[in-house]
Amino acid sequence: MASKGAGMAFSRKSHRLTSDAEKSRVTGIVHEKLLDDYLHRIFSSTDRAPTAATSRKLLNFQNLPEHLDQLLHVDEEAEEEEESQGKVEGRLGPSTVVLDHTGGFEGLLLVDDDLLGVIGHSNFGTIRSTTCVYKGKWVYEVLISSQGLMQIGWCTINCRFNQEEGVGDTHNSYAYDGNRVRKWNVTTTNYGKAWAAGDIVSCLIDLDEGTLSFCLNGVSLGTAFENLSRGLGMAYFPAISLSFKESVAFNFGSRPLRYPVVGYRPLQDPPSADLVRAQELLGCFQAVLSVELDPVQGRLVEKESSEWQLQGQPTVLLTLAHIFHRFAPLLRKVYLVEAVLMSFLLGVVEAGTPAQAQSVVHQVLDLLWLFMEDYEVQDCLKQLMMSLLRLYRFSPIVPDLGLQIRYLRLTIAILSHEKSRKFLLSHVLFDVLRSVVFFYIKSPLRVEEAGLQELIPTTWWPHRSSREGKDSKEVKDETSEERLRRRAYERGCQRLKKRIEVVEELQVQILKLLLNNQDDNGGEASRYIFLTKFRKFLQENASSRGNMPMLCPPEYMVCFLHRLISALRYYWDEYKASNPCAAFSEEAYIPPQVFYNGKVDYFDLQRLGGLLSHLRKTLKDDLASKANILIDPLELQAATMDDLDEDEEPAPAAAQRPMQALAMGGALPLPRPSWLSSPTLGRANRFLSTAAVSLMTPRRPLSTAEKVKVRTLSAEQRTREDIEGSQWNEGLLVGRPPEEPEQPLTENSLLEVLDGAIMMYNLSVHQQLGKMVGVSDDVNEYAMALRDTEDKLRRCPKRRKDILAELTKSQKVFSEKLDHLSRRLAWVHATVYSQEKMQDIYWLLRVCLRTIEHGDRTGPLFAFMPEFYLSVAINSYSALKNYFGPVHSMEELPGYEETLTCLAAILAKHFADTRIVGTDIRDSLMQALASYVCYPNSLRAVERIPEEQRIAMVRSLLAPYEQRPWAQTNWILVRLWRGCGFGYRYTRLPHLLKTKPEDANLPSLQKPCPSTLLQQHMADLLREGPDVAPSFLNSVLNQLNWAFSEFIGMIQEIQQAAERLERNFVDSRQLKAWRVWTTTLFWWQ
Repeated sequence: MASKGAGMAFSRKSHRLTSDAEKSRVTGIVHEKLLDDYLHRIFSSTDRAPTAATSRKLLNFQNLPEHLDQLLHVDEEAEEEEESQGKVEGRLGPSTVVLDHTGGFEGLLLVDDDLLGVIGHSNFGTIRSTTCVYKGKWVYEVLISSQGLMQIGWCTINCRFNQEEGVGDTHNSYAYDGNRVRKWNVTTTNYGKAWAAGDIVSCLIDLDEGTLSFCLNGVSLGTAFENLSRGLGMAYFPAISLSFKESVAFNFGSRPLRYPVVGYRPLQDPPSADLVRAQELLGCFQAVLSVELDPVQGRLVEKESSEWQLQGQPTVLLTLAHIFHRFAPLLRKVYLVEAVLMSFLLGVVEAGTPAQAQSVVHQVLDLLWLFMEDYEVQDCLKQLMMSLLRLYRFSPIVPDLGLQIRYLRLTIAILSHEKSRKFLLSHVLFDVLRSVVFFYIKSPLRVEEAGLQELIPTTWWPHRSSREGKDSKEVKDETSEERLRRRAYERGCQRLKKRIEVVEELQVQILKLLLNNQDDNGGEASRYIFLTKFRKFLQENASSRGNMPMLCPPEYMVCFLHRLISALRYYWDEYKASNPCAAFSEEAYIPPQVFYNGKVDYFDLQRLGGLLSHLRKTLKDDLASKANILIDPLELQAATMDDLDEDEEPAPAAAQRPMQALAMGGALPLPRPSWLSSPTLGRANRFLSTAAVSLMTPRRPLSTAEKVKVRTLSAEQRTREDIEGSQWNEGLLVGRPPEEPEQPLTENSLLEVLDGAIMMYNLSVHQQLGKMVGVSDDVNEYAMALRDTEDKLRRCPKRRKDILAELTKSQKVFSEKLDHLSRRLAWVHATVYSQEKMQDIYWLLRVCLRTIEHGDRTGPLFAFMPEFYLSVAINSYSALKNYFGPVHSMEELPGYEETLTCLAAILAKHFADTRIVGTDIRDSLMQALASYVCYPNSLRAVERIPEEQRIAMVRSLLAPYEQRPWAQTNWILVRLWRGCGFGYRYTRLPHLLKTKPEDANLPSLQKPCPSTLLQQHMADLLREGPDVAPSFLNSVLNQLNWAFSEFIGMIQEIQQAAERLERNFVDSRQLKAWRVWTTTLFWWQ
């Protein structure tokens, strides 16, 4: 098969062989002397002294193969040694060393496809390698992916392990445990340093001296064990025991060791002969890029690699063909890609500017695609990206983040190459790799090694945490010393933030390349390939939600979301600049037709109105009248034939519906097409695709010949036209309701990216944002402990030196811990809680609010909206209010009051909306409204919504409790009156214990903030009719009756339990009854 290049193609055969007649013509391509100089310049060995022009052999394309064979010749002894790797003295087993997944393990483990990575899936699983050693000095490396409980080392084949005892817990097994900082061999003692995710542990065994030692990131931890058992029958296997969810990756020598140790051999020998050949060929290739032929002047011109251009000269083309004929097979090997090609490309990136590096990398990739077979280039690129990802993910954090920057710059240079980018997007980035790792900036667990002490020499921490905004912050006078410390700390935080922003900008550049939709020359544009893979990525993570292991860790998802929003808004505003009628990204929302026209796959995610099949059956008339979409009755029947809970629709009604649609300007459904009978589009995949629909554009009548039949395709089947649309097809926006504007907001593909970003937030981002607040809580707890200790020191009598010594020791420990945590908190604030990140979450909140408002206007079709839009609106507001303070306040955001009022209107209207049927989302709305009325700012927002909406909300709250959580309803009504009457006038009841600082913002602990306006609405409604007040009082008294009954029963149970001898506990049902009783008693008072 011929490889395709830029306008020309060379077969492998034509690179190698020519006829005798052709050879004479080849030598005459340029002057014989110039050709000889050129070939000697290119194919001169780096290890040999240059030969004088008078004594060297004349080189041409006839004798070049023979010259290359001599140049690439490797000593026969080295080749024979490489061919007999499995017979090396001191080693037993296969030459390719992997983990023994067939018999050398104990417990449940998940092993990667390459048999080098392993994840613990049981209490304490153990696995060993397929190769052992009994003589000599050997080393292997383990990349720590998680810093949990693991024991890494060596064992013999006679060692027996179980779920409680692993490597190091038996005789003749030895292990290092960096989690507990100990070494193990039946007994345990302190040893080494603590490891962290991303560290490399080198395991060394010297069977000549009988010693065993370990290194951490290339630094020796010292000899761990001596006097190892040796002799007949004693051979040691690399082995590991790891607990649940912990993961590592082994490198026995299949890739270059990150930290080689002089005198020690890797268990798997490197391809030494091939490595020598690859380095020689790379030198020849670099020489081609640095020399240019000038046939006119008859001389060689030295040039920079970034200025070199392939100009189609036959001499250069044939020279490169000879190089790649031998180089191409070598570039498929993992070891050589990482040791040779990766090193060369990283050198290019470091040597020049980004533009120069990109130019050279593009030239290299062009030549790879031109002179290598497609499968060879694809294997090479796959291995290259895997190595890049591994290096980026596990590189240590250095002060200037230089390692991460160089790997990202090389990634950008590779992805800037169109053909390579499309291949990697289609087959590697989402299918083979966790490419989301490229958008993650890991948090350093070792402050010293990350250089945070130099960046932030002065530490500071707030005296009290407050997340509710400026009005609720505790004002405390600072001393001059505290003010200086705080300002120095803030300057250090700014220095750290600027360095992190460099990495973030490079990550955004990668996503801009992946979202490019102008590179559709000869194929599909990158953006539409990305959309397909992105949707599949969302589906996999939505399906595995709550299951282990997670496909994409939440901390990765947070960073990916922020970079995606930056790239999305860039393209959105760029489209607006060239299309004045489009909307700015600040006005973005998802049009409601996206939720019911089936163009976007929402998998099995719940809709507001229930199951999609049920909605299509019950709302088909509304789809026909408002969106001009007719559901094919036969497809509808196929989609719901297993719904045993619903009665079949009567035939007369099904027959009448098309006539009704025709009267509204619609079209009769056409006969069922053959593609609807395909098993791949039938019941098996109906969760991926919706029913076939008939589309009628309401702006003009359609004749019979213009009827358009539209079917929904899965993400893999869609084309650019299916998303963006064409002249008579609105693509993603098919079925536009009358309430929506005709002019599109932006490109349809960007709408789908935005929809995916909102889904990402719902999947795991919000959860991770709440988790990262734990660092701030830790700072608060240690700060309180330090203040208490200092207070005790001041009050302690000087004569009690023993107590003073202990208190001083505690003070030192707390101060050191606070120094560490405050620097780590600076990192978290820069990467997770910065002002820019807050604005991203705020933008998502406003997008969701506008989307809900537009969806609400569609009437019953609002039920098609996925539930996660309401969840994201609620949760993103909670995150802005609770997670980003006190450094950043939501009140500083533009349009804060308007956004607060808009969310209040949505909560007030939809907490009792009959179109929303899901119990969980209804409870979430009610709880959000209950929390909303506890804070002055948000309660004022409720008072600002239109009067008719306020009255409707109060009417719903006073209505009898049907299909509604009455406990939350009571809470809302109580909060609206709290502080105006006898009960509930305290912030917290006097008999309660002192609360922690992190609990200060709980709704139940807020000061009373009654609303006289809403109280007046309640009074007016209760006086409105003769049945309103009695109905409300009846429901309250029924609750009171139930609460009294439960309370009496609970007291009796407690009394009976107290009379028993055994120990008893009060269960949650009893506590709930007490809370309900006390809450309901308010109304009786």
